[in-house]
Amino acid sequence: MAKGPVLIDLEDDMPAADVSTAPPVPDIARLQGQAMQAAVRFAARKPSVLARWFWGLALAVVGAVVSVAAWDFAVSLLERAPVLGSIVTGLIGALLLVVLFIALRELAAISRLSRVDGLRRAADTALVDEDLSQARAVTNRLITFYKGREETRWGRDRLNERMSEQFDAATLLTLAEDELLAPLDAAASREVEAAARQVATVTALVPLALADVATALASSLRMIRRIAEIYGGRAGFLGSWRLTRAVFVHLVATGAVAVGDDLLEPILGGSVLSKLSRRFGEGLVNGALTARVGVAAMEVCRPLPFSKRHKPSTRGMIKRALSGLFSKT
Repeated sequence: MAKGPVLIDLEDDMPAADVSTAPPVPDIARLQGQAMQAAVRFAARKPSVLARWFWGLALAVVGAVVSVAAWDFAVSLLERAPVLGSIVTGLIGALLLVVLFIALRELAAISRLSRVDGLRRAADTALVDEDLSQARAVTNRLITFYKGREETRWGRDRLNERMSEQFDAATLLTLAEDELLAPLDAAASREVEAAARQVATVTALVPLALADVATALASSLRMIRRIAEIYGGRAGFLGSWRLTRAVFVHLVATGAVAVGDDLLEPILGGSVLSKLSRRFGEGLVNGALTARVGVAAMEVCRPLPFSKRHKPSTRGMIKRALSGLFSKT
């Protein structure tokens, strides 16, 4: 056998390959919006009973140790230096008052979220039963709920004037949406669009592995909290986390985190994979999924269920949030 180079004669009529006409190499993996998928799975994951017992007992033990240590420290300091001990004791008392105030505020925030949830449940029941009297009761509760909001004053006055003209539950609640909730819906939509742009930009421009996941989770938490505040929830830290988990569980249950090529069709049209680099594609998909999370948050935080006329379009919101963010070329 020959050990040197082998010369292969090509036929003269064989055309030379033109690489410029070759089709583009497709992506091996499909765009999935991995950052938002990971954030949703993390927030929607239900802790096990053993984990809850562990963290509850751990907090109880740590709290007891810290309390006893602080008490012994204050008592011993009072014996050695009465003036300094009195100052430290006063500081500890002030800290306990602040902690108590924070706890009361958290309880008030959870109570307010419960009021919003109660309004929505009552409205659902009134619509299903077609009960006009119950719809009127829900409307009056809604007017009382927004009594301290100056931006709803004109809508509350209009709703009070026209409420007696409505003769079925659906029409009355739709009127409440028109007069009271329409400006709040617009403000919530702006928050969703801003969060979607932020997540898309960070995912596309920051090449760090966990930066996009952290940004997606932080932006979603902030967005959901702002939406709750817009609708009157005023969630505290614990309330915000519970609300975020409720939103993500709702997304997982409805399958709204699934990704398809049509997700970005309102922005680009046609095949997404053939027009975007992979990093920019992931950014746009994560931004689009953030918009879906925002729509779900609006549904959860809103004191009335969306009627067909007022239900926000996820595709339209994605288009407003992400169109022009990156060049189509």
